[in-house]
Amino acid sequence: MNLNKQFITFLGSGLSPIAPGTAGTLAAMPFGLAIIYYLGINSLVTLTIVFTIIGIFEINKYEKVTGTHDDKSIVIDEVVGVWLTMAITYGSLSIWHNQYIEYIAAILSFASFRLFDIWKPSTIGYIDRKVKGGLGVIGDDLLAGLAAGIFNLLIFRILSYFNI
Repeated sequence: MNLNKQFITFLGSGLSPIAPGTAGTLAAMPFGLAIIYYLGINSLVTLTIVFTIIGIFEINKYEKVTGTHDDKSIVIDEVVGVWLTMAITYGSLSIWHNQYIEYIAAILSFASFRLFDIWKPSTIGYIDRKVKGGLGVIGDDLLAGLAAGIFNLLIFRILSYFNI
């Protein structure tokens, strides 16, 4: 498998015969958690930006060669989307001192990102349907990641309001 295919399928996770988007998201989670733990949230944000830019160009190359758009095996968009969700979610946890909150944040990041990525409400769905090329493939997932991150902030705000 060439380097382009390794990157856009996120080390082959997008080649899963069942739910490749979910497989790509699951594969991205441990990397995101390790980046947060060892390098910090700022590094995760930086890597999300770098992977987004490279991803747009690599997807454009792949689509030009294959003549396809948003092939199911392309999951680098799920990677950057869930990493954005994680950066927003974990960035809000600095006020929390409960060891279990980080586990809840991981599960919530995965679940909320998949919800918005599959549901594609409003502008997320519009970008998915109308914007072509790598920008369209990645753009809807970035918006899904942003929506999921904001959703998670609201959840944690509600929990803190009730001292949970």
